[in-house]
Amino acid sequence: MSASIPLRAPRRLSRREAWLAGGAVLLLLLGILAPAFAEPGAGNPPLSDFRSLLGLPNAVDVLSNLPFLIVGFLGLRRLHRLERRHEHPGHLPGYAHDELPGSALDSAWLFFAGLVLVSAASAFYHLQPDDVLRLAGDRAAMVVAFAGVMGLAVSERVSPRFGFPAACVTFAAGLLAVGVFHETGNVTPWAVVQFGGMALVLWMATLRPVRTGMRPLNLKLGWIIAAYAVAKVLEVADAPIYEWTQHLVSGHSLKHVAAALAALPVLHSVRQMDERTLMHNSRAAAVTV
Repeated sequence: MSASIPLRAPRRLSRREAWLAGGAVLLLLLGILAPAFAEPGAGNPPLSDFRSLLGLPNAVDVLSNLPFLIVGFLGLRRLHRLERRHEHPGHLPGYAHDELPGSALDSAWLFFAGLVLVSAASAFYHLQPDDVLRLAGDRAAMVVAFAGVMGLAVSERVSPRFGFPAACVTFAAGLLAVGVFHETGNVTPWAVVQFGGMALVLWMATLRPVRTGMRPLNLKLGWIIAAYAVAKVLEVADAPIYEWTQHLVSGHSLKHVAAALAALPVLHSVRQMDERTLMHNSRAAAVTV
């Protein structure tokens, strides 16, 4: 007769986890039940700067996506260095492998990979911005980065166990919203994912980081939200900014730069964690300097 194995009862939801789950369900219902709206100007975006450079159409709008590529590459490089130093915990005195915030770092990988995808997809879209299929591809790439932000925020402010699952749910909901927009022209689900998701991040920015046995990322969510808000304002003021700058740069091009700056707090957090690792591993520091 085999001995019975005791099963551990699942941990009850914390108050923050319950609020997050409730907010997610509310957004899901809103995306499904809210009236359908067509996006104004879809397929004919109100972009102002159509100048070409060396045969490259819409050159400034295309090239202004380079900051996404730069920050994404730097973030992926930092994450690779950080995790490589923790492949052999015994070589890292004072800094155990299990102290790394695994769920947050998984979300960080997703976020920075999303930025690289955004740089490519957005540049491709702006080469021909009246193509609805290219617009859908641009937004699908944005979903990857936004899912990473959601996972990071949840991991640090709500619960590590909810972090990467929250990123996966955001990713799935975002792709579904993009698909609905492309097939039907209904932009409501996309608006719910974008603005409802940022509302959840704003709520989490008001919370203190949860206490765990892992090293915190100390992510500045307020800076991310502020940069995102500036980017949206610049997008709306595309034409006025183009006129005010005497056709030097449009608001839409500046929007790309501002949105890329929203990634700097994440890059800073990963960099700080990398530097703290070096402080506990003088041999690794000597090799990398």
